[in-house]
Amino acid sequence: MTDSKYFTTTKKGEIFELKAELNSDKKEKKKEAVKKVIASMTVGKDVSALFPDVVNCMQTDNLELKKLVYLYLMNYAKSQPDMAIMAVNTFVKDCEDPNPLIRALAVRTMGCIRVDKITEYLCEPLRKCLKDEDPYVRKTAAVCVAKLHDINAQLVEDQGFLDTLKDLISDSNPMVVANAVAALSEIAESHPNSNLLDLNPQTINKLLTALNECTEWGQIFILDCLANYTPRDDRESQSICERVTPRLSHANSAVVLSAVKVLMKFMEMLPKDLDYYGTLLKKLAPPLVTLLSAEPELQYVALRNINLIVQRRPEIMKHEMKVFFVKYNDPIYVKLEKLDIMIRLASQANIAQVLAELKEYATEVDVDFVRKAVRAIGRCAIKVEQSAERCVSTLLDLIQTKVNYVVQEAIVVIKDIFRKYPNKYESVIATLCENLDSLDEPEARAAMIWIVGEYAERIDNADELLESFLEGFHDESTQVQLQLLTAIVKLFLKKPTETQELVQQVLSLATQDSDNPDLRDRGYIYWRLLSTDPVAAKEVVLAEKPLISEETDLIEPTLLEELICHIGTLASVYHKPPSAFVEGSRGVQHKRLPGSAGSGESVESPDTGSAAGVSDAPPAVIPSQGDLLGDLLNLDLTPPTTTGPPAPAPTSGLQMGAMDLLGGGLDSLLGGDLGRSPAMGAGFGAAPPAAPGSFSAPVSGGLDDLFDLGGGVGMPMGAYSPPKTVWLPAMKAKGLEISGTFARRSGVIQMEMTLTNKAMSVMTDFAIQFNRNSFGLVPAGPLQVLTPLSPNQSIEVTLPLNTVGPVMKMDPLNNLQVAVKNNIDVFYFSSQYPMSMLFVEDGKMERQVFLATWKDIPNDNESQFQIKDCHLSSDAASSKLQGSNIFTIAKRTVDGQDMLYQSMKLTNGIWVLAELRVQAGNPNYTVSLKCRAAEVSQCVFQSYEAVLKN
Repeated sequence: MTDSKYFTTTKKGEIFELKAELNSDKKEKKKEAVKKVIASMTVGKDVSALFPDVVNCMQTDNLELKKLVYLYLMNYAKSQPDMAIMAVNTFVKDCEDPNPLIRALAVRTMGCIRVDKITEYLCEPLRKCLKDEDPYVRKTAAVCVAKLHDINAQLVEDQGFLDTLKDLISDSNPMVVANAVAALSEIAESHPNSNLLDLNPQTINKLLTALNECTEWGQIFILDCLANYTPRDDRESQSICERVTPRLSHANSAVVLSAVKVLMKFMEMLPKDLDYYGTLLKKLAPPLVTLLSAEPELQYVALRNINLIVQRRPEIMKHEMKVFFVKYNDPIYVKLEKLDIMIRLASQANIAQVLAELKEYATEVDVDFVRKAVRAIGRCAIKVEQSAERCVSTLLDLIQTKVNYVVQEAIVVIKDIFRKYPNKYESVIATLCENLDSLDEPEARAAMIWIVGEYAERIDNADELLESFLEGFHDESTQVQLQLLTAIVKLFLKKPTETQELVQQVLSLATQDSDNPDLRDRGYIYWRLLSTDPVAAKEVVLAEKPLISEETDLIEPTLLEELICHIGTLASVYHKPPSAFVEGSRGVQHKRLPGSAGSGESVESPDTGSAAGVSDAPPAVIPSQGDLLGDLLNLDLTPPTTTGPPAPAPTSGLQMGAMDLLGGGLDSLLGGDLGRSPAMGAGFGAAPPAAPGSFSAPVSGGLDDLFDLGGGVGMPMGAYSPPKTVWLPAMKAKGLEISGTFARRSGVIQMEMTLTNKAMSVMTDFAIQFNRNSFGLVPAGPLQVLTPLSPNQSIEVTLPLNTVGPVMKMDPLNNLQVAVKNNIDVFYFSSQYPMSMLFVEDGKMERQVFLATWKDIPNDNESQFQIKDCHLSSDAASSKLQGSNIFTIAKRTVDGQDMLYQSMKLTNGIWVLAELRVQAGNPNYTVSLKCRAAEVSQCVFQSYEAVLKN
């Protein structure tokens, strides 16, 4: 009879009987009794009263009985710690038993009993077991160290167990090595800064040797550990890849994904022209394809990981399109994931095959899948231009099926195709208009209205079509109402005589009868535009649209890098960094891919890269690099609580808010002649809409002059400030576009930004935060956007910065990672500030000090650069550089060549010394830079070049 009989009894008074049986002289009876106790414990009965009797049964040679007693102990030791101490002597004795299985069992159980009083007695037996002659005992003891560390970390460190654990990495038995790595990784995860796994080429070699012989879970531990190593050069990287590649053919899918993770990371360092690189790409595809023949749940995990791999390296799977074709019996979650990967792999070579498949899917019965398939056809058209025509005809065929949801999805994607290829496929509009009556979903209705408004001049009855939508205006969703308002205004601007009543009707509905602030505000803007200056209205409303991009759903590159480092974990299934779903401090170490070969990025570990040698500047440059989303995701981006502008810089978000409601600046809107046209009313929305007479403040003398924006007051002559560039494109930030630059004015570092709202809704509650960076840059006050940012409005904001924030080395050094929050979402971008912005005003060194410092800085820290095509005399160059706080200390002429000796000082106290050689008639200058923190030289040279060529 099996052991299941122990679970069937429901007798009363059982405890008393069990007590008697446990104290029986017969071994068999004792064993039966312990089994009954464990069975009762398993089903939830309280058998803790039998603790002393069960503990007495420990004194036995029978391994099965001993295991059962240990199981009981683990369960009840926490509730009866005083009783548990009775068992300690037996544990200690068992740790010296001649049978290695009993020694291992004893140390494993002691590690599982989480009672402080017992952990003290565990140290000696554990120390012996870590040096045991039997590998089974050593591997068990290695895991026990991690458990003990979780209970009492200080005790483990004081007893020197961590050093013993590190020694086990050199053990002759591969399983011991794997368990030692697993234990160290576990401990390192809860103490990210401990540097326990001190990986070097020798250790890596030992791990790779053990990799071939240990169990599958041991292999996973070792591979995960290898993934945290950064090789010194491409040769070492290739050698590791060669030794890891055989793991790709392992039967366990977790081993395969861990091996893929290591190879994906180390491939970053291999030159792409290397033969081995191509071979490796070919080797990666078959194991990933094999994973897709497993059961659906495993397929899904594999597909989520493949999705990341394809975004990083599409060439790996480019010939494997067929394996992503959907099978009729695939679950919906697998189908949708395969569809996503198909689109990512679509190219000119395979588009015919893909379209044929997608058309087939669009006739399936699963509604969600059909919708996704129709969307996929549209995404293919946008991604592969040569296929657009075929995609459009496929969509038209689908519209002819008259299946309601297919028609609606097709119209939504055709709108995107029109946006991507204007004036190419408009001949299909007639077909679309035939299906107007069947549209009942807001997105499809909004898309159709957009098409009618955008191409009103080609549709004879456009006014009738839009009027039909207008009849139930208040029953429509906001999305449709906003689109209808814009479409009718477009129609009015194209056919003013025929549609005057229609436009008045919609403006009245939007402004006077609507409670929605977005709709009302847009209605007022259009009303005032049309009543003030129809020409300007035409330029704004009928402006040329930017083309939509191919891939709007790609994962942000920095996040993708981190997710690639987490292949085979939950992060790769959720497509979120661990910090987004793991609570507490564990598991939120941020990982990055190493710099690719030839990119000039340092591939040393961050510690060796930091400038520890800066002797006279205590702040130094800079701890190690995190990642963009890392710290920013956890920041408190609350909106600013202050209402006044911050003290250091009076230029605030107010300067454009009351004036430039329509984006692009009023000067561009009104053809550059600002004097003639009235400005937009400052009391926006307060005056009656049809009262153009209230817009009387002249624009040219507006708020700009009030805040001294015009002349750049206090700006030293020639101080260099780069032109504004787009930092955050609207398509990546739900319609918010941020362009900007950095400047240093009157000793204050400033971030000068233009915020433009290209979305359909008002934006409010702006806040900004920086990630830790090389020079501790942080905002000196909140982001001052004091008025809501309406659709199509731009606003100029100046944010004063200081350098008192936390410091962390970035790559490149002058990289600044920024999070901007508004009422819609949090958005992330990075920008590079010119190093000249950090040069302080007291950076002129005394001559004698300059000489002594130049000699004192080692020659290894000297870098030489060429500045080409520069046509300035030495004096002109000197005065231009002085404007950016690069001071000339001395000048001498040798053989017709002017030598300028210059100094500059960074905000963190680091001095940079320079020698600039200018030869008359030679447009190429040479600049030699010396600095104790040599890594700043490259950025300083870039500043030299920018200032002199500006």
